[in-house]
Amino acid sequence: MFSIEHEFDTTIVTLVDEGPAPLTEDVTINAFEECVTLEQYDPRTDSVQKITLSIGQVKDLAAALNLPEGIYSRVRD
Repeated sequence: MFSIEHEFDTTIVTLVDEGPAPLTEDVTINAFEECVTLEQYDPRTDSVQKITLSIGQVKDLAAALNLPEGIYSRVRD
């Protein structure tokens, strides 16, 4: 299951893990104009872990999801 919210300067997507245990914590994705952040609560450290991706990295990730194993370079626009 997931939800999508639009705010002034970001789009927020929350991914909820469903199914048989063990389940992981929700993942929150914030899409800004200049970057995308991924956040997930870590119960071991009792803190939220955050990763920031540039828009170029997000485009590379999107392209990589449909490719076989290998090393690639995306042609920049």
